[in-house]
Amino acid sequence: MKRMIVSILAAGVSLIAFQAMAEDKVTLQLKWVTQAQFAGYYVAKDKGFYKEEGLDVEIKPGGPDIAPEQVIAGGGADVIVDWMAGALAARDKGVALVNIAQPFKKAGMELACPKNGPIKTEADFKGRTLGVWFFGNEYPFYAWMNKLGLKTEGGPDGVTVLKQSFDVQPLIQKQADCISVMTYNEYWQLIDAGYKPEDLTVFNYSAMGNDLLEDGLYTLQEKLKDPAFEDKMVRFVRASMKGWKYATENNDEAAEIVMENGGQDENHQKRMMSEVAKLIDNADGKLIPEAYERTAKALLDQKIITKQPEGAYTTAITDKAIK
Repeated sequence: MKRMIVSILAAGVSLIAFQAMAEDKVTLQLKWVTQAQFAGYYVAKDKGFYKEEGLDVEIKPGGPDIAPEQVIAGGGADVIVDWMAGALAARDKGVALVNIAQPFKKAGMELACPKNGPIKTEADFKGRTLGVWFFGNEYPFYAWMNKLGLKTEGGPDGVTVLKQSFDVQPLIQKQADCISVMTYNEYWQLIDAGYKPEDLTVFNYSAMGNDLLEDGLYTLQEKLKDPAFEDKMVRFVRASMKGWKYATENNDEAAEIVMENGGQDENHQKRMMSEVAKLIDNADGKLIPEAYERTAKALLDQKIITKQPEGAYTTAITDKAIK
């Protein structure tokens, strides 16, 4: 009897070990620190959606000193979250990134100015100081200035660009006439700092038609040539978008899951999640070709990329994932 019990237990342990071994490992590098901007991935892991697809996913937070494009180029990740402009710029320099899914259908970038300040409309930008983050986040801003015909080296006929810190202090301390904010993050930091919505003039990139694609999923073109890796990405995208769908339908729970994984300030994460949900749309992860073309053209016009990109995105992954 003892031998039978031992055999059954051994078989059970072997089965668990086999299942663990059978899970394909995927490393995801985020663009920024742990927050509700990435809730879909944390939810997919927490709810077991990745495991259901036979995946063991490691989620690596980003930060001000972490460039996802460099991480994946160095072999530190299988897939990254990146903005399209940064990915295309990296591709132009030889890192052959390919967009395999586009969870964020709309952009969250805005420029916020105090209503009692000198800027009321775009015509007031000349001669003013405008803040924007760098590390790939500046491309939409430069595309907008280029569209307006404004130089970015300062002077009366252009704008002075302030390399903005990742907070709202440049506006509070009057270092800039306007600063960049995200609808789901820094805008609310301004509100928490004492500004009221009616105190701000906000230029929303999406509303103006100046939006470039933001958080998408990217991997290396060479790796997609391997059918096994492609299949792994199909399963990863399918589980991730299931996570995003759950997160958009259960904002508070998603924010709590983010908190359990290192997010800061629960109220802020809940508010962020409700705003991020507005950018996800139907959670199918499909890239909108027109948005891609607009992004590529903006970079070409600025000469940030030197040639028309080819093969920079594929719909094969999301098509298979949806099936």
